[in-house]
Amino acid sequence: MSVKLTKGQKVSLTKENPGLKTIVVGLGWDAATRSGGGILSSLFGSSGHDIDCDASAILLQDGVCRSKDDVVYFGNLTHYSRSVRHTGDNLTGDGEGDDEQIIIDLASVPPQYDRIVIVVNIYAAIQRKQDFGMIRNAFVRVVDYSNNREMLKYDLTENYPGMTAMIFGEVYRHNGEWKFNAVGSGTRDGSISELVKRFSK
Repeated sequence: MSVKLTKGQKVSLTKENPGLKTIVVGLGWDAATRSGGGILSSLFGSSGHDIDCDASAILLQDGVCRSKDDVVYFGNLTHYSRSVRHTGDNLTGDGEGDDEQIIIDLASVPPQYDRIVIVVNIYAAIQRKQDFGMIRNAFVRVVDYSNNREMLKYDLTENYPGMTAMIFGEVYRHNGEWKFNAVGSGTRDGSISELVKRFSK
């Protein structure tokens, strides 16, 4: 049975699932309205672009991102350790289910990494005049890769006007266990590079 999380809630992934090896972190969202000319098109900026959200995973060592190679996103789909893999970019968020997925082989994550932060930013948000106030039904969920069983889900129920990026959650090690933290924190970062700076020294 899937656990429904609230903001700030932490739950163990491996304590109740001792044989768990690989997880899928699925992320989804929908545009609140569709551009169609007139007033509606102004919601999406003068160009009328679809909202293109990009999910990324940032691998941290002692809470710090030490290399650009530790960012897994549409421009770097697989971490050099092959333990974290992005399945590809979804340009619109249309359709049911996960819009983007990040696969994490927990057993293969190198020991120096203690935290994997899952973030989503809106591509060219500032230029397109878009923000997460235009997004609805945003969620992050964790699925057991071996049997496709949903383990937990966190629905982001708050409104985030003016926020151009989101820290959805994080997968982290604690006392020999892998856990998940439902963060749900909005930022005004305009790109994945700006987001990564939050975790860099």
